Parts: sequence; C-alpha cells; structure tokens
Amino acid sequence: MDFAELYHFLFETYVGIGVLVLSGLILSLIAAVVMEFKTRKTFVDRGPRTDEDEWSFFDEGEDEKKSS
Repeated sequence: MDFAELYHFLFETYVGIGVLVLSGLILSLIAAVVMEFKTRKTFVDRGPRTDEDEWSFFDEGEDEKKSS
C-alpha cells in the first residue's frame, strides 16, 4: 500500500473518514484521561470545603436574595 492508496482511503472514502473521526475521538479521550490523572496527582488535597465554596447552577438562594 503506497501513500496514494492510503490518502485515497483516509480522505476520499466514507469508511476512511470514519476511521479518522474515530481515531481523533479515541486520541482526545486518552489525552483527557492522562491529563486528569496528572492534575489529580498534582492537586492531591486542598482541605475541606466550606458551604460558601459550593455552588450550583440552580442555586435558588442567590436568586431570592437578589430579587428582595
């Protein structure tokens, strides 16, 4: 298989484009997992959380304080 056949398969056929997309997804998933493990190893313990640090997208207490 020479370069021209490989190029034709990867960029000019539906199966080849699927292979490129799938390999891109797998590589990005592997990179994300590796970076997550390195981040967890670097930032092992930051102490206990306080109630003030926690947040939510649906925090109703904030909306009620602003409207009053």
